[in-house]
Amino acid sequence: MKLAAVKPVSRVLARELAVTALLLAGVSVVVFAILYLAPGDPLHALGVREALGVPRTWHGQYTAWFGRVVQGDFGNSIRTGLPVLPELARVGVNTLYLTLGALALTLAIAVPIAVHAAVHGDTAGNTAATIGAYILSAVPVFWFGYIVVYVFIHQFGMFPLISGTAAKQQHAWLYFLVPIFVLGTASGTLAEMIRHLREELSRVLAEDYIRTARAKGAPVWRHAFKEGFLIPVTEIMSAKIPFLLGGAVIVEQVFNWPGMGRMAWQAAQDRDFPVIMGIALVAAAFVRSGNLLQRVVFTAVNPRASKE
Repeated sequence: MKLAAVKPVSRVLARELAVTALLLAGVSVVVFAILYLAPGDPLHALGVREALGVPRTWHGQYTAWFGRVVQGDFGNSIRTGLPVLPELARVGVNTLYLTLGALALTLAIAVPIAVHAAVHGDTAGNTAATIGAYILSAVPVFWFGYIVVYVFIHQFGMFPLISGTAAKQQHAWLYFLVPIFVLGTASGTLAEMIRHLREELSRVLAEDYIRTARAKGAPVWRHAFKEGFLIPVTEIMSAKIPFLLGGAVIVEQVFNWPGMGRMAWQAAQDRDFPVIMGIALVAAAFVRSGNLLQRVVFTAVNPRASKE
């Protein structure tokens, strides 16, 4: 990054981090209010509210919880009694592997198709690949997951899956890759990435300065890379992170993947409020990190955007 772009990026980064802090605080208030207004009280059912000294008013409970969170204490799980933060760190890594792996796979499929279509137009091979990608994106992720499990059980005899165990599995590498394949192809992000990247790259390649560069024999990709590829890719990645997280909850259930989505499902069933609140904050931070990356990349490419 050029030195002239460091100051605008730092300005945007500081501003976006401040917005992120306010956003996380807002998310915590909304989620806490929903949980507080929901019928039932797990602490009352367990008979430990008075023993723990939990305030009865909602603002007292929220203030006590938020004060601990600021100090890095997310509380203890109501169901297991274990500290929430270490448990979130343990399963969050697995969800991070799943979502980032799925995102990388989606890019690996979408980028060649979109770039080829933008440069060469609608050839027979590119049309077939695009239609295939759109069909995969239209398939419900839970249905596709069960189909994949069925095929591997009855055709290859490699499943059922036993995840989260200390025992060594014969096809551990396959167990790691198959859920990533399902989430990366059937979460709906593949078709959107192809369409968005193709449209943006086609638009940039038709610009006058690109035609001038091509006429002069200059490398076209060096001129078109930032506006036609880098910015659109980061934009669509940022927009699709929430969809990948939502799909990860389903994929983790189908494949028994020991991740944050599976923990959220169990916590919702058990009304484990400290775990639900912790997961909500971590998920919001993850989504916000995608937006932050998009803003930083855009500002690095166009430093004047930091003043907008």
